[in-house]
Amino acid sequence: MMVLVTGGSGSGKSAFAEEMIVSFGKKKRYYFATMYPYDEESHKRILRHRKMREDKDFQTVEQFVDIGKPELVRESCALLECMSNLVANEMFLPGGAGADCVPAVERGIRALKEKVSHLVIVTNEIFSEGLIYGDGTDLYMKNLGEINASLARMADEVYEVVYGIPIMLKGNFARKGGHPR
Repeated sequence: MMVLVTGGSGSGKSAFAEEMIVSFGKKKRYYFATMYPYDEESHKRILRHRKMREDKDFQTVEQFVDIGKPELVRESCALLECMSNLVANEMFLPGGAGADCVPAVERGIRALKEKVSHLVIVTNEIFSEGLIYGDGTDLYMKNLGEINASLARMADEVYEVVYGIPIMLKGNFARKGGHPR
C-alpha cells in the first residue's frame, strides 16, 4: 500500500504521516530522512522531526539521493520525509540525477514501494503562492509538480492536511484498521 500526504508548511502532514505508519501495527518502521543538513535551520528542523518520532520505533535511513537503493525488510513500513527535499537533492546535489531528476525519482519510488508492505510519502504543496521565481526555482517546481502527480497516480490513498485536518482526496475510506484521525 502506498499513501501520499501533502499540505502546506506547518500543516501537520508529518504528524499525520507518522500516526498512519504507527497505525499499521508492529512492523519494522523505516524513516527515510531526505533533508540534507546544509545550515543551522535545517539542523534545527531535523532535530524537531527526530524528537517527534523518538518513541515510535523508527529506524532512520538518511538517503539524500537514489531513494530506491537501500535494502529493507519486506514486511515493513517506510515513511519518506519529504519528497520536496529529495527532488531538490536529485536536482542540485553532487551525485544527484540532475536533468534526469523526474525519471530517477519515479524509478526510486517504484523500487522502494516493492521493498516494503506500506509506504507513506510526505510532500509539500508549494504551488498556490502565485509568485514569480527564477529559472532554477521554476524548474524545481515543474519537476516536483510532475513527480507529485505521478505519485498521486501510483498511490492507493492521497491526503491533503490543512490546519492539522487530513482530507482524503483518493482512496477507500474502509481501509482495514481505520484512519489514524
